[in-house]
Amino acid sequence: MAKFKKKKSQPTLGSDESKKESTKDEPVDIPEIEKSEPVPETPSTDPPISEAAKSEKDRKLSKLFWMRIVLAFIAGTAATFLFDDIEGEERRWTSIGFMVILFIGSIIVAKGMNMQLPSSDKKKIVTQALGSYIFLYLFTWILTYTIVNAGNVTSGIPSLLP
Repeated sequence: MAKFKKKKSQPTLGSDESKKESTKDEPVDIPEIEKSEPVPETPSTDPPISEAAKSEKDRKLSKLFWMRIVLAFIAGTAATFLFDDIEGEERRWTSIGFMVILFIGSIIVAKGMNMQLPSSDKKKIVTQALGSYIFLYLFTWILTYTIVNAGNVTSGIPSLLP
């Protein structure tokens, strides 16, 4: 069992004294609040970027974004025709491998664009439009494959191609 220590406090005052309230307004010493000076932010190790360099960086990142979007659309369409002779599961994995290889190629092209990015933004070369690239590639590949091969199915949606 836990042992409790007895409090060593002074005895409470009598009932008369405890009910008395101080009617005097005694000045209460309130400590003055210390004025805190704003803490300067820790300086970044990156050199400050001028507005011209920032707009150049944004222009190149935008160019990289749209390059990957167009690449995803073209590669998704090309994958339908390039891997038409491969059957089954191998077609899927070949197409995904093709998508990854083209994305790595776009990283190499992006590094060749000589973007002057601060060290905190170096990963933007890889992550810029990554999700859009993947989903647009897969969407385009599935859509074109469905349109091209819709006539081979005996039931379902009729082919849009003559």
